[in-house]
Parts: sequence; structure tokens; C-alpha cells
Amino acid sequence: MPFPPPPRTLTGPRRRSLLASAAGAALLVGCSTDGDDTENTAGSPSAAERARARAASDSETLLQHYDAVLAAHPTLADRLNPLRAEVVRHATAFGGSGSTPSSTATAEPSASASASAVPATASDALAGLAAAERSLADKRAKALLDVPGELARLLASVAAAGAGHAYLLTEDAK
Repeated sequence: MPFPPPPRTLTGPRRRSLLASAAGAALLVGCSTDGDDTENTAGSPSAAERARARAASDSETLLQHYDAVLAAHPTLADRLNPLRAEVVRHATAFGGSGSTPSSTATAEPSASASASAVPATASDALAGLAAAERSLADKRAKALLDVPGELARLLASVAAAGAGHAYLLTEDAK
């Protein structure tokens, strides 16, 4: 038995073609930029500058935490120095100085002030650093929604690195 012909022949584009075209156009509009990464719907360029300065300050505070742990537990230097170096790179990427005394030549006033807050055991100090990394990664992940493209990508990358640092700091505890 032969198949009957379609009831009528459609002319013009089909519904699926129209929907696919509309979806593609919406994606292109959503992904396009006008080339000016300093302004967006979230605010003025000064909002992006404030977010960048805040991220640099957060990285430098985390760097001070690393330095305090290294001053209190010098045996952790081999494990922490590579992660500390990454935090320095993060601070400079956000426009910060990334300069605090290195773990080998720690200045006494800053180390002694921060060392009192460092836990007595190395494992607790690592857990504290991991918590600080995780907290900062979460903060950056939330902040990236409110900043323009390039800064959002940088925040996302540094947040992912911070989450990786938190994992590496707690890896032996599991």
C-alpha cells in the first residue's frame, strides 16, 4: 500500500527553522559586545575599577595569611610556596602590588601580628588557609556576575584557582 501524499505542501520556512534561527540570533546578541569592556549594564567603569581594587586587596590579605602561616610553621614552606606564588600573581593581575615580605625574609611586625591568629598545629593552619581560599573563591564567583567581560573572566579564573588551592591544602586531611 503506497503512502498517501501530504495533505498540502507548505511554502516558506518551517516552524523548526524559524525557532532555530530565533534561538541562534538571541545567542549571538547575548554574546556580542561593542568592544568597550569598561561599561556594562551593571554600572559605570568606576564599579569595575572598585571590583578590581577589591579583588587585589582580597588577594593581598590572603597573601598575608599565607605569610603568617609560613612564619608560624616554616616546615610547610615546600608545600605553601607554590600556592603563595600563585596568590602573588593573582594580586598583580588585579592591579595590586603583590608585595608582602616573602616567606624567607618575613618582616617581624607583620608576621608577629598575624602569627598570633595562626593555629598551633600545622594541620589546623592548613585547614584555616583552605577555608580562607574557599571563602574568597566563593566571594569572587558571586562578584563576577556584576562586572564586565574581561574582569569577569579573570575573576572566574582566579576563583577556580582558589578552589583548587583549597583542595590541595586539604588533600592530605582526607
